[in-house]
Amino acid sequence: MERRSEQDSRAALTLAHAHFQKGELADAEALYSAVLSECERAASGASAGSKCSPEDLATAYNNRGQIKYLRVDFYEAMDDYTSAIEVQPNFEVPYYNRGLILYRLGYFDEALEDFKKVLDLNPGFQDAALSLKQTILDKEEKQRRSY
Repeated sequence: MERRSEQDSRAALTLAHAHFQKGELADAEALYSAVLSECERAASGASAGSKCSPEDLATAYNNRGQIKYLRVDFYEAMDDYTSAIEVQPNFEVPYYNRGLILYRLGYFDEALEDFKKVLDLNPGFQDAALSLKQTILDKEEKQRRSY
């Protein structure tokens, strides 16, 4: 029974990724949410058969966050990115994604922290290096204008 539930979760996650890659975002989001719900039930003991790896959980949260980001549901997206980080603290992508939203919302100090964390985890992450530099420049500009 345990093996079957694990295979079902894995299959649903694979299908969610396929929908995500094709741009079928509503279908992908529904599948990611179903996988995450199943994993939460398993973690609480309600569904003793399902086993979810931290990598799968973090990826599901991150990708669902991306869908919410594309819908401009920034705060919900940040919640998913934060959940991904909590599950897998060494996964640099959700830090980067959350940093982008924080930057867009004008929370430069928080964005700087996320971009720095990305670069601590992966010094070769060029988009994070560029985002960090831009955030520093925009923060300085905001301070010069005193707003």
